[in-house]
Amino acid sequence: MDKLKITGGFPLHGEVEISGAKNAALPILIASILSSDQVDISNVPKLKDIDTTIRLLEFLGVSIDHSDGNVSLIANNISKTEAPYDLVKTMRASILVLGPLLSRFGRAHVSLPGGCSIGARPVDLHIQALEKMGANISIHNGYIDASTEHLSNKKLIGTKIFMDQVSVTGTENIMMAATLADGKTFIENAAREPEVEDLGNLLISMGAKIKGLGTDVIEIEGVAALNGSQYKVMFDRIEAGTYMAAAVVSGGEVKLKNVDPRKMESVIEKIKQTGADVIETSTGITIKKQHQPIKPVNIRTGVYPLFPTDMQAQFMAINVLADGPSEITETIFENRFMHVQELVRMGASIDVKGNTSFVKGVQAIDGANVMATDLRASASLVIAGLAAKGETIIERIYHLDRGYERIEEKLNKLGAKVERLN
Repeated sequence: MDKLKITGGFPLHGEVEISGAKNAALPILIASILSSDQVDISNVPKLKDIDTTIRLLEFLGVSIDHSDGNVSLIANNISKTEAPYDLVKTMRASILVLGPLLSRFGRAHVSLPGGCSIGARPVDLHIQALEKMGANISIHNGYIDASTEHLSNKKLIGTKIFMDQVSVTGTENIMMAATLADGKTFIENAAREPEVEDLGNLLISMGAKIKGLGTDVIEIEGVAALNGSQYKVMFDRIEAGTYMAAAVVSGGEVKLKNVDPRKMESVIEKIKQTGADVIETSTGITIKKQHQPIKPVNIRTGVYPLFPTDMQAQFMAINVLADGPSEITETIFENRFMHVQELVRMGASIDVKGNTSFVKGVQAIDGANVMATDLRASASLVIAGLAAKGETIIERIYHLDRGYERIEEKLNKLGAKVERLN
């Protein structure tokens, strides 16, 4: 199993190209199920979760050509409507095949998904919404069985759906399902994340009729069929935020390329509060961190456009080295402080009470052997390792490979010393 060895103490300097967004690319690839025509997707990151999604789509019968960030998909010969456990056990986003399969083929047999152990992410919202659209759904032996065979034309029926809680994958699943439903579907309390909007824009390019993207009410009018398309995945705002955090703790000057600052305002504002200089352009962000102490930043996660839960761990690594105390409150997932004990091993001073971590900044931390517990926790340990004295060994970095493309290569180009150990 691979590990990362990081030798800390080297300021980062230079430019880094931010990859396509994992959280946009996954549903965009899955949306190819909705059409029998060719769908060409560019700026697809090379990640474990992307590989898992491609294997799943190929299992279903989608013809795929994949090279250098470009993926061509043709779903004109779907032979299965099942997503088996062995293919989806490592990835929560696999639940997104449920809506497209059901909407286009009238049936789906999808394993309850796996993924990071950061708290409950129930599929109830997906199931309840599809049932409201007329589907018959049951759960047996860890699988969701869904069908529209009993409906007169075997098609889902447009309706009003209120999401009891904001759910990105729930919004995406229902939005995809609704594109081929009879009539109009209204998703109220919909997720507003840029990745949801990116999926919606792909669907529109395929001929879907969608209004309200980026708002909390999305209207979808079903059409008879969707056509093919050519589409470029948006940048990964969480990867961008991670490199911003790395620049803050290590010092130096880093320019992020292929970034739209308008889509990550909450993160940029918090980076500025650390005392770093932030220069924004239409296509990039430059972070300058001089030698003055890091200012502590209080964080409270929330649904977009509030501060993203996926950046909470990275900012904890910043606050560990800040000049003063800070508080980080997690409101999205109930088990997302597993990185705390690993940071403490490196010399951090953190006290967790309920859903809030109280961080007392220290002047320095030491390299240590630590273990990654989930995707973003992995990133926090990398950031801490860049600033630590001596060597840090991070084990179980398969979590990291699920969401960060060529992270050691990108960091080394910026002047870090990171080595992958087999």
